[in-house]
Amino acid sequence: MSVFVTQAGTRIYYKDWGQGQPILFSHGWPLTADAWDGQMLYFGQQGYRVIAHDRRGHGRSEQTWDRNTMDQFADDLAELIDELNLGDLILVGHSTGGGEVTRYLGRHGTRRVSKLVLVGAIPPLMLKTKNNPRGLPLEAFDDIRKGVSLNRSQFYKDLSLPFYGYNREGAKISEGLRESFWLQGMQGSIKAEYDSVEQFSESDFTEDLKKIDIPTLIIHGSDDQIVPIQAAAMLSSKLIQHAQLKVYQDAPHGLAQTLPERFNADLLQFFRESAARSVSFDAHREASVSV
Repeated sequence: MSVFVTQAGTRIYYKDWGQGQPILFSHGWPLTADAWDGQMLYFGQQGYRVIAHDRRGHGRSEQTWDRNTMDQFADDLAELIDELNLGDLILVGHSTGGGEVTRYLGRHGTRRVSKLVLVGAIPPLMLKTKNNPRGLPLEAFDDIRKGVSLNRSQFYKDLSLPFYGYNREGAKISEGLRESFWLQGMQGSIKAEYDSVEQFSESDFTEDLKKIDIPTLIIHGSDDQIVPIQAAAMLSSKLIQHAQLKVYQDAPHGLAQTLPERFNADLLQFFRESAARSVSFDAHREASVSV
């Protein structure tokens, strides 16, 4: 078990396997590094060094009472990256993890990072506001807080259905994946998971996205019931200079687990694009879209 201690004394669990160019995976809410097991095995076998951590208050990391904020999540990530002295790094963030890596780049820059992948990611802003009419109403997030605080065990079991699109007609349900989702959620601190609802719903990443100056791949399912694509990927792809957008038709929020072969292949192709090609993007080029 690998653990590092932040400057503030918080213990953060992480996995660090293999050798080669490093890929750091950042998990969604309320999950852990284990959500990336399929990708870590695959890319480790492809010759990459694969790293994933449990965000503070989640999984095997310390169950923090306070400072469960997006800024702190990003700063913890920065300390881990510095601790492992990572360079030429590829960042992959899913859902809340997409917000975490985006805020990291906004606060700490791209000096250590060569590429970015955002998957079903929360940026630029999930909450519906006057300036963000495509977001979700505050009541939706109040319902999540209520579910977490009153009976999070049942709430996580129920949430796994739309998370993986298993509530759609004809869906082939993996009970093992649902149980894994529940187990990972129950490993974490109820306080940190409760606090995180505000962070993933109300954090505005617009300015962070504008600072990203590295090749970026954005992947999102058109049937994402957790982070609606119109309020997320469609907007983020216009704010990041070097973004490619791949829309998975009818795919759910947890597409990395439900469509692992397609997802892994798309990431591998993106990772293997030459550095020369990666930096040759015209800064004013519009995001490309493929379905």
